[in-house]
Amino acid sequence: MPNNKPPVTGKYIDPLVDFAFKKIFGSEPNKDLLIAFLNEVFRGRKHIVDLVYNKNEHPGDIKDEGAAIFDLLCTGDSGERFLIEVQRAKQGYFKERALFYTSRLISEQAPKGKRNAWGYNIAEVYLIALLEDFTLEDSPANRYLHDICLCNRDTGEIFYDKLGYTYIELGKFVKDDIELETDLDRWLHVLKNMSRFEKIPVYLRKPIFEKLFSIAEYTNLTKEEKAMYDSSLKYKWDNKNVLDYAIQEADTKAREEERTKAFEEKIAIAREMKKDGLPVAQISKFTKFSIEEIEKL
Repeated sequence: MPNNKPPVTGKYIDPLVDFAFKKIFGSEPNKDLLIAFLNEVFRGRKHIVDLVYNKNEHPGDIKDEGAAIFDLLCTGDSGERFLIEVQRAKQGYFKERALFYTSRLISEQAPKGKRNAWGYNIAEVYLIALLEDFTLEDSPANRYLHDICLCNRDTGEIFYDKLGYTYIELGKFVKDDIELETDLDRWLHVLKNMSRFEKIPVYLRKPIFEKLFSIAEYTNLTKEEKAMYDSSLKYKWDNKNVLDYAIQEADTKAREEERTKAFEEKIAIAREMKKDGLPVAQISKFTKFSIEEIEKL
């Protein structure tokens, strides 16, 4: 059965809850946390020095076109656009949504006039998606980090490196504390487990993580922030209960269908055996039907 017990607030807030994620990573005083996290995600391919936060809602070019609403959007010191999303449950057309969002960020760069003078000098666009309770289709069981870019299908050589998609499947990240080798490992470990900690572990005693834990301490929130976090936590819990119940119902239905199919196949076999003139006792022994049931077929 789904977990019907309400969520319990621990010493530290859950960074994957909507309010908490935006408080920790989406505010100007804490942008050094986001910069540190993104630099670890890019693993040396980029070094971000500064970020500017951008608006989260991007309306369409025409009146009836829907808006794109992002979790976090920011611009790097070299003009790169970083879109950071937390996806908590499986969603249809998730890859297509990622393409739509990044395409919107690219198309918005085009000036309304003088396209020739602009020359299609497109700034880099990157999407970083943290997947909490689902995995990508056809994703290897032992791979939780997916670094996607445009490449030559035949040679594997990178064709265009200014558009990238990084998907992190947190459910597959199962390293214990003694297995954490890099700061990216530590970040992912914290994102998954911080709400369970009673104090900052020794292996996370670095200034950036100490600041993270200080911000995430529930008692350091204002009264209004506590109310917003509690509401956001309950919303996440309610959604998970609905999802768990749907999965449970689907599993029950699937098992019932399998039992029905197996029963019907067994009846068909018994009928064929009876039609071929096999003794009823032998049919009963083979199919596990009683003699009375077989005689009624």
